[in-house]
Amino acid sequence: MSEVIVNQKPDTELRTSDFFYDLPEERIAQHPIEPRDSSRMMVLDRRNGTLEHRHFFDLLDYLQPNDVLVINDSKVIPARLYGHVQDRPEALIELLLLRQRELDTWEVLVKPGKRARVGMKLVFGEGLLLGEVLDLVEEGNRIIRFTYDHAKYESIYVLLQEIGMMPLPPYITVQLQDNDRYQTVYAREEGSAAAPTAGLHFTPALLDRIREKGVAIAPVMLHVGLGTFRPVKADRIDEHVMHTEFFSVPAESARVINERRAKGGRLICVGTTSCRTIESVADENGFIPAKSGDTGIFIYPGYKFKAVDALITNFHLPESTLLMLVSAFYDRDRVMEAYRTAVEEEYRFFSFGDAMLIV
Repeated sequence: MSEVIVNQKPDTELRTSDFFYDLPEERIAQHPIEPRDSSRMMVLDRRNGTLEHRHFFDLLDYLQPNDVLVINDSKVIPARLYGHVQDRPEALIELLLLRQRELDTWEVLVKPGKRARVGMKLVFGEGLLLGEVLDLVEEGNRIIRFTYDHAKYESIYVLLQEIGMMPLPPYITVQLQDNDRYQTVYAREEGSAAAPTAGLHFTPALLDRIREKGVAIAPVMLHVGLGTFRPVKADRIDEHVMHTEFFSVPAESARVINERRAKGGRLICVGTTSCRTIESVADENGFIPAKSGDTGIFIYPGYKFKAVDALITNFHLPESTLLMLVSAFYDRDRVMEAYRTAVEEEYRFFSFGDAMLIV
């Protein structure tokens, strides 16, 4: 049975507008930097309040041999589909696959929604993939059952590689030349509708150097979906409801994390998705069990972290749940000040942008 995990909401009256900042459009990174680990990295030290400007390849300077680095090894699928209503080729439709409900049944975002009423049949890839709208669910999402030639395609993931498009965020307007640049180098389990972008800075060589220093690397998995990037529309942040996402903490990763922390090592999460996964399963003593299920945890200022000791992240959209999580991990005023500094220092923002390390 899948367990849905949500958090006790902290007692706060913070408003969504408290997380707004001005960002010039030219600061939004339109393409990934090469090599991956040459991106800039702002380092915030919570103990002494300092701010440093470094590069991501300097990360080893901040890691200690007993630490454990927790990564999200979910893999982005070509989740954007373009097609039309069956027998109406002029009635164009766009889908974003959010979450697999059953074998070939998915929850999806649809544009335009009026062309995806219950019972409608949809055509994609010149007939290679057919869909039927089964239900209308929260936020106007649809449940669609897909059919295709199972003899030719082992799974829908194989077919998506042929007819799907990588689901780049709308603020990236430049076409991606290499789809692998929207994947982490350790991506393994297909199912995300967006990349866990903090991990995009790692190279295989950097990961090798991290292991050589004695740092353990523990993969967890959270399939990035609507819960991660859905905008906050409520005026008060405690009125926002997170969409649930599927996660898994393997037994071996849980063992490594608990052993390292018992020896005094720090748990360093790569990205907000890894952080939300760890905080979803940790008990009050910071113990991490092996577990899988659904999480709708919403972390914002006032939340008491149970296990995460340091965080690697990117620079996030104004008024986003991701920025709220980062502010909870440190201090809202300090984080917003750091973001203003990042704008002044011409850091690159969002998915293909620069990194932030909070220790």
